[in-house]
Amino acid sequence: MLETPAPPTVPTRAAEDTVPTDPHLHIGQQPSDPGADTKRLLTWAQDLRAEQHRVLGFPGALDFDFSELGPMLSVFANNVGDAGSLDASAVHAKAFEQAVIGFFAETAGAAPEDVYGYLTTGGSEGILYGLATARRHLPHARVYASDQAHYSVHKAAQLLGLEVTTVASREDGTMDPAALRMHTFVHRRIRPRLGRGPGAIVLATIGTTMRGAYDDVTALRRVASTAGAVYVHADAALGGLVAAHAPSRPAWSFEHGADSVSMSGHKIIGSPVPCGVVLVRRELVTEAAGAEYVKATDHTLGCSRSGLAAMLMWSALRRLGHDGMRQRIRAGLEMADYATRRLASVGADPSRPTDSLVVCFDRPDPWIVDRWHLACEGDTAHIVTVAHVGRQQIDDLCADLASGRRP
Repeated sequence: MLETPAPPTVPTRAAEDTVPTDPHLHIGQQPSDPGADTKRLLTWAQDLRAEQHRVLGFPGALDFDFSELGPMLSVFANNVGDAGSLDASAVHAKAFEQAVIGFFAETAGAAPEDVYGYLTTGGSEGILYGLATARRHLPHARVYASDQAHYSVHKAAQLLGLEVTTVASREDGTMDPAALRMHTFVHRRIRPRLGRGPGAIVLATIGTTMRGAYDDVTALRRVASTAGAVYVHADAALGGLVAAHAPSRPAWSFEHGADSVSMSGHKIIGSPVPCGVVLVRRELVTEAAGAEYVKATDHTLGCSRSGLAAMLMWSALRRLGHDGMRQRIRAGLEMADYATRRLASVGADPSRPTDSLVVCFDRPDPWIVDRWHLACEGDTAHIVTVAHVGRQQIDDLCADLASGRRP
């Protein structure tokens, strides 16, 4: 019998890895000086802006500027329940949310009317929603996710009471279809009383965390049918918008066999608040909640959602359109090509899956990791060439790697 590997362990944090408590931020019994507090917040923002040109290792485009929309901070917009449902308060930005959902649906190969969707807090909520939908349709199935899948898959599965089988990945970082076929075949044999089989919930990763590789949804769906009925959720937090415009046309979306898709908004587009979108084939969304006092149908996980996030996403996407998004992705891919060449020139041994914004290389000295905010795992570090990452940052990183000396 094949053993199911345990979920990744969480490393023990040393004291220096924790956020120190700042006594100056303590909220006491008496009101504080609002002028001094505003100055403190603005200084914090200025310091963060000064540092962000060296944030190379974590996906989150930092080239945005929504300051002209500052008056939006003085209004309250709460999107309660479904984006297409009126609610009692009428204090919402659902029309903007629907437009954003429509854009992402078209990007993911679906007509907006054929999918249900809403704005999430990010990719992890999207995974949770996708797996919850899958469990309703395949209550006896287990989740199959690669060893490169995001750690939140295990958190979501634990909350939902789902078993996870970790499937080996190939050298390029994608889930191995042959390994998936073997796992699903064995698990069907274990539970023959379920007739056709218990089914399979496949978590395909579109842009793996460390490598940026794209799982093949079509191939995974086909081989998982060994277990019976199949539900595929595509975790496309980083890679969905890239895959949609990549020259190699990865098989990742609804048109390739996904049943649900989750994507991040802040990673590729850029936003001052984390956000994302989850989309599900409309016929798979069956359960709705609601209450008379809100007068809204509600298929979401959280009920209340940020209307501000919806308006910011809408503003950014209106400036881009599908053509502008395509240009943004192509520029990022060209920068990844440049980074690969430059890292090779300084002996950093870079590697990169086809059409990925993620470039891996040998893990450098700790001071370089800290200075450039690199993401690391074992002996490997990576950078992600989202829109704020340019040639100058790549050149400066490579100069540090070549010299080995602190500036």
